[in-house]
Amino acid sequence: MGTMKHRIIAIVGSASANSSNHILVQYLASLTNTECSWEILLPLANLPHFNPELSVENTPQHILDLRTRIEEAHGVLICTPEYVFSIPSGLKNLIEWCVSTVIFNKKPVGLITASASGEKGHEELKLIMRTVGAAFSEETTLLIQGVKGKFSQSGVITDAETKERVEIFAKNFLHFVQTAQKNDE
Repeated sequence: MGTMKHRIIAIVGSASANSSNHILVQYLASLTNTECSWEILLPLANLPHFNPELSVENTPQHILDLRTRIEEAHGVLICTPEYVFSIPSGLKNLIEWCVSTVIFNKKPVGLITASASGEKGHEELKLIMRTVGAAFSEETTLLIQGVKGKFSQSGVITDAETKERVEIFAKNFLHFVQTAQKNDE
């Protein structure tokens, strides 16, 4: 494998700075930091509202830079809560800015929904990412329900089963990114 680190872009769907989702991404990054370099995109609220007329021409520079970073990443992790049985508006806004491109096409992605329930939001996230052509499997998706009760106040995963599921997910996601990278070489 050499010493090349896989570049991972992590997109946190939560609008809250110290959310369980952000803590989860930091934990995943710590599990894989010898193999991967992580960039966490925060906060999505700073992105301009999607405007289809600016999606192809006169696109804001900030959006162009973001698209380039996603395109150049070896893998993308999306970790999000569910808001009103859906994905958060900030996350949907980011994805909408990317629809006119092919940057997610065949891109290895990991999808985590960590919320109170999360079921509907998780299904929607998978549908949207399938629509933009992202590559993922059951092994690179994870639904964590009742997430608030599975972390300590200091942000440590206290639920043993959740910790194990996150560690298995990390291993599967890393393997998926590495395999895709080898196939591209």
